[in-house]
Amino acid sequence: MTVRLVLVCHAATAAVRQARVAADDPLDAHGLTDAGAAAGVLRRAGTAFRGPETRCRQTAEALGLDAAPDPAFADLDLGSWTGRTLAGLGAEEPEALHAWLTDPDARPHGGETLRELLTRVSHRLDAIPATPAARLVAVTHPAVVRAAVLHVLTAPPAAFWRLDVPPLSQTHLSRQTDGWRLRETGHPLTSS
Repeated sequence: MTVRLVLVCHAATAAVRQARVAADDPLDAHGLTDAGAAAGVLRRAGTAFRGPETRCRQTAEALGLDAAPDPAFADLDLGSWTGRTLAGLGAEEPEALHAWLTDPDARPHGGETLRELLTRVSHRLDAIPATPAARLVAVTHPAVVRAAVLHVLTAPPAAFWRLDVPPLSQTHLSRQTDGWRLRETGHPLTSS
């Protein structure tokens, strides 16, 4: 039995455009328009999940998906850094930012470590039951997509920062008896 999972990165928000650590931000006007334009593109989608945040709910709704919230697909919790820009963090807390970017166990923000995110996502992927012809969709965040790709490729945590996951991109994974495979990644979810 083959399980197919499409991870869809949520549409754009103001935080994405400002390189800011997102709170529970909604999609911006462009994000809503882009997600609405991609409605119906995901063919043969079966069960759908989403991160619990507003931006994931709005993206799923715009795509026409009845997606259940799943805390395993939540964004990386960056604690006290929520709402701050990366440029501001680099200027105000350069050592803390450097530690976070280089040590997967660093928690200078008081939130979730990178290793904790990687473990959470790995456990969720491995818990997906192998049902006949399962076709799943999860609307989630760039950090979760990166974590899933690292799990599938058994790549080290340092590779996390080498993956770009743009808004409304799709990453296709499949699992057979010998484990997960990366089928394709980074393709935009568009109607053209």
